[in-house]
Amino acid sequence: MAENTPPTDPKKAESAPPEPNTVEGLRTKLQAAEQARDQYLHLAQMTRADFENYQKRIQRDLVQERRYATVPLASDLLPALDNLERAIAAAKQANDAGTLAQGVQMVQTQLLDSLRRHGITRIEALGKPFDPNLHEAVMQVPTKDAAPQTVVNVLEQGFQIHERVLRPARVAVAVAPTESAKH
Repeated sequence: MAENTPPTDPKKAESAPPEPNTVEGLRTKLQAAEQARDQYLHLAQMTRADFENYQKRIQRDLVQERRYATVPLASDLLPALDNLERAIAAAKQANDAGTLAQGVQMVQTQLLDSLRRHGITRIEALGKPFDPNLHEAVMQVPTKDAAPQTVVNVLEQGFQIHERVLRPARVAVAVAPTESAKH
């Protein structure tokens, strides 16, 4: 059989791939298989890390969604709460301490308690320094009785759900009286 084998060119033997059944051929196949294995392992690790990050992000989003799920309902209830507050103020102004006024006050208290159980609380504004993150200034009041940039009147209660502002408090803010107002 060796007689039928054509003579090999030494230059071609160096550049030609090794025979698949020789030791060199098997080593080359092994190296290629190890490289492919390493690439697939790296790809699998990256995919797993991406999937774990995706799961964490979805979990965080679900927690946030549950935490703030009551925002639309609370936003719809706030105008009714404002009207209850106006009714109580009108009853006080008319010196009406009757059962109707007491009933309205009880409904308001009950509604505020329900909102509080769901993480919705009033923003305390009166007498506090003006904070544009919590308050919406709708007027300025020149006064010597309060420091400038202090909330002197709350025109509409503000509310927050957990740490987010649901509705800013509409307030009047103190300013220093001008010279013309002093005389």
